[in-house]
Amino acid sequence: MTVTRPARLTGAALCAALALIAAVWILQDLAELGSPADLARYWTGDHRVLIRGRSATSLIDPVLLAAYAAAVVAALRSRHAASALAAVGTVTLALRLPGLWAHDSGALVTALLELALAAGLVLTAAVGRRRADVPYEREPTRPRTGPAIAAGVLLALAALLVTLWELYWAGELPTEFTVDRFTGGRSVVKAVLAPPPGWLSVIAVALYGTAAVSCFLRARHGRAFGLLAAAFLTAGGAAGVARAVRYETLTRLGDLTSAGSADILTSVFELLAGLAVLVLLAGRGAPAAAPGHHPAAGAPPAPPYARPPGW
Repeated sequence: MTVTRPARLTGAALCAALALIAAVWILQDLAELGSPADLARYWTGDHRVLIRGRSATSLIDPVLLAAYAAAVVAALRSRHAASALAAVGTVTLALRLPGLWAHDSGALVTALLELALAAGLVLTAAVGRRRADVPYEREPTRPRTGPAIAAGVLLALAALLVTLWELYWAGELPTEFTVDRFTGGRSVVKAVLAPPPGWLSVIAVALYGTAAVSCFLRARHGRAFGLLAAAFLTAGGAAGVARAVRYETLTRLGDLTSAGSADILTSVFELLAGLAVLVLLAGRGAPAAAPGHHPAAGAPPAPPYARPPGW
């Protein structure tokens, strides 16, 4: 499948609008904190940073901003950008949905706007597709077998770890606190735009799992979903490792509780696994045969056939 030029331009515009919204909120937080380093420390979990009120953004906002920028480039440069647009739109819908029951009016308006843009993005990716029905157009390539399987294993392990941690917290916390982790109740302290932590875990498991299955099947959309999943995985792991380095716990694993040590080791795995998946899926896909050609055929079909543009 390829994407028509009007759909690509529409998708690029929608992604640019989403990127602009994310950038405005990040700049607002930067003005509150006064230092990019302090904002980065807050994103990585250092809540000792003094701010006037709560932060609006969280770690997912710069990751989404980077994803939107990458999707804009993909839409403008490639006829095969449907999977990238669909992946970014779907994840945005899932992450911003809890904003509909936010108490902050700014978060509610932002959620409504972003949900509308993300829905338009998914619709554009679906409606704007068409088959490559002329000889010079090629289908999107599939990920190579070895890298795809390796990436799928790492993403599946990441999904399993997130699930195990949620089960652990469900057993450790009172029932009302566990429910608040998914609904964003009063016991949850978070950034204004951030989804509740339990909700975020569900989305992470769904994203990692979907990307893993796509990689195992070597689906054409596997690279887009896999790279997006790897970006979130890398960011989460980097934040955990940064906290461990800041609090000097990375070198004192033996002095921590088993849960504390497991948390740090999970962050190390997420960082390394995320970087590995980015490398594995960023390379060229497996070469595909040109449309109209068959392995046993000796010569291409005879004219008449459509000629490339500008021929």
